Amino acid sequence: MKKLLGASIPLLAALVAFFFGAIMLVALGASPWEGLTSLASGAFGSGDRIAATLVKATPLILVGAGISIAFRTSVVNIGGEGQIVAGALLSTMVALAIPDVPRILLVPIVMVAGLVGGAIAGAIPGALKAYASVNEILSTIMLNIIMLQFMNFLLRGPLIDPLEVEAGTRIPQTARLSDNAALPTLVSGSRLHLGVVIALLAAVAAWAMLWRTPLGFRLRAVGHSPAAARSAGIKVERHITYALAISGSLGGLAGAILVFGSESQRMVTDGSTAGFTGSAGFNGIVTALFGGLHPLWTIPSAVLFGGLLTGATNLQRALQVPAALAVALNGIVVIFVVSSNRVRSRLEELLQARSEFKNSSGGDGPSADVDSLIEEVEHA
Repeated sequence: MKKLLGASIPLLAALVAFFFGAIMLVALGASPWEGLTSLASGAFGSGDRIAATLVKATPLILVGAGISIAFRTSVVNIGGEGQIVAGALLSTMVALAIPDVPRILLVPIVMVAGLVGGAIAGAIPGALKAYASVNEILSTIMLNIIMLQFMNFLLRGPLIDPLEVEAGTRIPQTARLSDNAALPTLVSGSRLHLGVVIALLAAVAAWAMLWRTPLGFRLRAVGHSPAAARSAGIKVERHITYALAISGSLGGLAGAILVFGSESQRMVTDGSTAGFTGSAGFNGIVTALFGGLHPLWTIPSAVLFGGLLTGATNLQRALQVPAALAVALNGIVVIFVVSSNRVRSRLEELLQARSEFKNSSGGDGPSADVDSLIEEVEHA
């Protein structure tokens, strides 16, 4: 019953959000049914559309899986945007430094550089949280701003394309990066690249780490009860830092994929973080929540949100509605999905109380109650 609630409540919240989206379409004089079909067609209507949706979902899968790791350790990572930028910058600098390395080596190297960059950006607020009691929400948000300014400094200065300086246009972008670092295309003639596979494997690895390794057990133990974990000999501060570092590393990997999976094969921005990340750092949080903070469930969740983002363009073109409608619809989905977590928690508490009352009234006895508690801790 608990697992059914975990899957049904966010889905119901999304359906309610789409209902409000339908009301908005009616208010604009458009047909809700045509809007829904246009949205679905734009996201999954052809092979190219499906490829575009999967590419859009790729950073959401990675950020969502990373967010799940952090939340399972009871730390809040709002720094996905900055961690994506950190991974992208470090991987870009590596590619610029060693452009002639063979592709079979350079692609893994720049991906690892992305992981390292994101891990550093995650470990900083993790260490501040663990050893200085600095609120991680505040520190991760502030680090987003720091990384934005650092990116703008590098792309307008040390890393700017020399041709931009000569032309006097000074667009904040790097020179075209080595083709040896470009992610291979999986389907000829489409945008589907190796980054999609990397994201899927990373989500599976995050799940395996959380539930199949001693490190994952310790991270979940810290999230379940820091005091009990400390009594069991687990170094709580160290594992809080680990959690945010691992979470950040997946965001950094997303940044590297955004650079080396792009058609331009360069890092470019419009001066804002979203101009490079596409707000994947924030949308990844919603993806994780919609997926029940489970790395594997972030995969279908990310595909859904990726489809919403790619389908919105077709919706705007087909019904001639303002582009702001897609932004508003995305915001409504975010509000309802985030709010649904409180509803789900409350229903789970009621079910737990009912089960305890049944056991105390002579149901299955105390042993069954203990077994259920053990099962809950194992699946926490």
